[in-house]
Amino acid sequence: MTGLKQRIRAGDKTLGGLLRLPGEFLVELAGVAGLDHVLIDLEHGPADLVALQHHIAAAEAHGLDVLVRVGPGDPGLVLRVLDLGATGIVVPHVDTAADARAAVAAAHYPPLGTRGFATYSRAGRFGAVSVPDHLRRSAERTIVVVMAETPEAVANAPEIAAVEGVDSIMVGPADLSVAMGLTGGAAEPAVRSATEAVRSAAAAAGVPMTTIVNDPAQAAAAPPGLVVYNLAHVLLRTFRTLTEV
Repeated sequence: MTGLKQRIRAGDKTLGGLLRLPGEFLVELAGVAGLDHVLIDLEHGPADLVALQHHIAAAEAHGLDVLVRVGPGDPGLVLRVLDLGATGIVVPHVDTAADARAAVAAAHYPPLGTRGFATYSRAGRFGAVSVPDHLRRSAERTIVVVMAETPEAVANAPEIAAVEGVDSIMVGPADLSVAMGLTGGAAEPAVRSATEAVRSAAAAAGVPMTTIVNDPAQAAAAPPGLVVYNLAHVLLRTFRTLTEV
């Protein structure tokens, strides 16, 4: 089976859901519904690694890949998240090429990165795989998504996209809007313009986008790459319709 990293490199559009811990039920629903992946947010939610392990196990049981949004500048958390078996990481507040290189370094073993090595982790099948096999699988599988959330990141998008090991770029419209002194999020014309600038830079570098969406129409309009439904918005909208009687 072709892995998630290979699919987005080939120009596929994959569908997933963004959730926070605890949300094992949502992970299972995503799998039953036929989504491709889930993005578990440890930046704006509890960073409980024991609970995360349970969520990753539930996702794997349903054939889902797991991406985890970590905090900025936290290579120790990146190491533990990947050792637990996550497919990849989403790193917020990547403003420069140096920030992007640091994210890649935290996620990959040498020579591309500096991630601490072990095969007795869950990702190494508790020691059941050989060192060469674990190195190969990790290199082939691990996805690094960097987030552009400031005007500085938008200006540096061409250099960020050119960093070896950056697999996808994601615009954070809420943070970007606030950083620009605006309050309308993705609806702000200036935010839309900045988002298009990042998309153009990514396309020029051959790097797919990761796009956060709230409904199928937005998902259909998103560029190829990782498309992630904000499940909090989806569920809130659904629950509100239940009051319209």
